[in-house]
Amino acid sequence: MTPAIADIFARYPDTTREALLQLRRLILETAAQLPGVGALEETLKWGQVSYLTSQSGSGTTIRIDHDRPSGRAALYVNCKTDLVSRYRTLYPDRFSYQGDRAVVLPPDAEQDALRHMVALALTYHAAKKTGGT
Repeated sequence: MTPAIADIFARYPDTTREALLQLRRLILETAAQLPGVGALEETLKWGQVSYLTSQSGSGTTIRIDHDRPSGRAALYVNCKTDLVSRYRTLYPDRFSYQGDRAVVLPPDAEQDALRHMVALALTYHAAKKTGGT
């Protein structure tokens, strides 16, 4: 984690920071377990901690941040993808959604579902190329 990213995490309220750090671990662990994803680039985009599949190009950018209206951790994806729509279909009652760009996590977010959503984002472009979902 770079000092700039550590500084962003330090600015969050304690409960949100812990949820975001857990989400960060989940993203990094999921990427490491997925064939073809490769190392992620952790950077800042629009002031949000972001994860890019720069090495492989297999997925779309994932951003994480504090959702101010709810006070909860949130996972953001490119609104031009169909990912949030797919997440809503797969997990209609487990998460809150904001438009086509965000998933707001409940305090007791189901880790397997969250890991699946992250995997879908990290393999989004690769799946489109192969006709997968």
